[in-house]
Amino acid sequence: MSKAIPPPKAKILPKQLEKHGHIRTDNYYWLNERENPEVIAYLNQENDYYQQATADSKEFQKELFEEMKARIKEDDESVPYFYNGYYYITRFEKGKDYPIHSRKKGSLEAKEEIMFDCNKMAQGFTYFNLTGLSISEDNTMAAFAVDTVSRRQYTIQVKNLISGELLPVKLENTTGGSTWASDNKTLFYSRKDEVTLRSDTIYKHKIGTTADQDSLVYFEKDETFDVSVYKSKSNKYLIINSSSTMTTEYQTVLSATPDAKFKVFQKRTRGLEYMISHYGDHFYMVTNKDKATNFKLMKTQEAFTSKEHWVDVIAHRDDVLLEDIDIFKEYLVVSERCNGLNTIRIMPWSGKGEYYLPFGSETYMAYTTTNIDFNTEILRYSYQSLATPASVIDFNMKSKEKTILKEQEVLGGKFDKNNYAEERIWATAKDGTQLPVSMVYKKGIQKNGKNPLLLYAYGSYGVTMDCHFSSVRLSLLDRGFIFAIAHIRGGEDLGRAWYDNGKLLKKKNTFTDFIDCSQFLVSQEYTSTEHLYAEGGSAGGLLMGAIINMAPNLYNGVIAQVPFVDVVTTMLDDTIPLTTGEYDEWGNPNVKKYYNYMLSYSPYDNVVAQDYPNLYISTGLHDSQVQYWEPAKWVAKLRVLKTNNNKLYLDTNMDAGHGGASGRFEALKEIAKEFSFLLDLEGIKK
Repeated sequence: MSKAIPPPKAKILPKQLEKHGHIRTDNYYWLNERENPEVIAYLNQENDYYQQATADSKEFQKELFEEMKARIKEDDESVPYFYNGYYYITRFEKGKDYPIHSRKKGSLEAKEEIMFDCNKMAQGFTYFNLTGLSISEDNTMAAFAVDTVSRRQYTIQVKNLISGELLPVKLENTTGGSTWASDNKTLFYSRKDEVTLRSDTIYKHKIGTTADQDSLVYFEKDETFDVSVYKSKSNKYLIINSSSTMTTEYQTVLSATPDAKFKVFQKRTRGLEYMISHYGDHFYMVTNKDKATNFKLMKTQEAFTSKEHWVDVIAHRDDVLLEDIDIFKEYLVVSERCNGLNTIRIMPWSGKGEYYLPFGSETYMAYTTTNIDFNTEILRYSYQSLATPASVIDFNMKSKEKTILKEQEVLGGKFDKNNYAEERIWATAKDGTQLPVSMVYKKGIQKNGKNPLLLYAYGSYGVTMDCHFSSVRLSLLDRGFIFAIAHIRGGEDLGRAWYDNGKLLKKKNTFTDFIDCSQFLVSQEYTSTEHLYAEGGSAGGLLMGAIINMAPNLYNGVIAQVPFVDVVTTMLDDTIPLTTGEYDEWGNPNVKKYYNYMLSYSPYDNVVAQDYPNLYISTGLHDSQVQYWEPAKWVAKLRVLKTNNNKLYLDTNMDAGHGGASGRFEALKEIAKEFSFLLDLEGIKK
């Protein structure tokens, strides 16, 4: 490895931060000045250092990139879905980074209408993302949203699909989401607060008017809530959703009368969560009402929507999490999770002959996909596992016939899923809780402690880490790596209580669970501390920061992507995007008990003079979810305090935000950097 330049040292400018009579000294607080040339210079110095220190691996990174790219079908296209007289298709062309969105009227043999070619639209931008495609009921207008910065502030525009004309109006600073009323000329959309980026207002735009004539429909004054607007699958209602971590509230109006006043469905009650779907003359609610921790299904008549009128359809079960429903004319489809595994339950409205779809593995994910059509017997779902490429399946709920419409192709002629083994094992947490770990590896490995193993987790917000297939991951598996997912508390993998036991004043369970899973994998000789690696991003980056403070000698290397590591300072700053909405996840540090608890695990605040594993840390200058200065400050502090010569890299994308690069192949270059970091530590050079 080249040692041409020494690692950068950030300037120390001590700032005292006082709360609850306690003073913290932050030497690198100044790094939050995004426009300060010294800040940009420091980030560039770190980038230069990373580039020079890894110069020897540049060729290998290119090889990894080409290898991963070669497995991807470049001229790929989505399975068409039929809606309101048209088939809608998203496709890619060879050598191009961005999708083309098109449709065909009535039949797949019909002439293709290209609605949006994102390759043309992305020209001149280093980042491009089109989202929120919404078609009017008469099929003539398409609303869409574009972000060219990667701060998730979208500009909504409207295209006339008959003439091809782009309407002159631009609706700025939105979430990207919009929905048409049934009159085909009224468009509802959500807008963000300019500073905090909280989605706080719903506006109504009339085609033919200017943006400054748009009328405010609803303002969400509670800073812990976000708002969105959409239309029911039945097309009868426009729905405004206000949601926080623990509470939801909906408002509805008939889609045919978009200028009427929205009516509150059930007034917000702290701790009451519900989702609504419309069918016939009833609404159906997935809700935690009556202490239904794992949620249950209730229904109520259209005219009587407050909770005293709700009646049970599917009762609460302690061992089954009810995740979602899909409503069809003849069937109710229920997505559930039992013992950490997805299940799909088919329930005819007639009440006769309900059944579950059969799945044979323990390391799979199955979920319903694009089911927009209401009047159909066909359920579309997707299935994949750690070793099985994703397939899209049309299932006839009446005849039970299954049609595989598409299976993800892995090009190159070398991949055979039968060459890989999958298993789920259970580690024991220090409090006795059984923790599932899913893993995949090439058949034939020996349990002798010599295998490199990458352990991945997230563990926050009730996000479940399902076992998805990745063709990219094969570049590690084929070089002898085991890939494993730790299904730790803080996620919702084993039900709502799994989440509740990994948040607020129980957050440390997330970190100790990951460490306990790591130690179990070592004790079972899947790997050893010399060959164990950990990876996590965003809130999973917080997890990485916590475990290297708590168990620094357990891992040879750690990858932290856009890590949330300056927990206390960020949570005390309510001008930072998303902070106030996070109080129910982490706690409000303006309350002393939460301040003290956060301070006890916040990675930045707990960096001490000790050995640390090899670290690759990535961020984006324009990140709106986790500000770039969190990893920058963390690295600066680690550089001064760590007591060994292990690698420490900060890699800042000066163009992109939280999701990284936008082109489908550009993103592979970032993964190639991560993989070459791991493989280099294992002495694998090709």
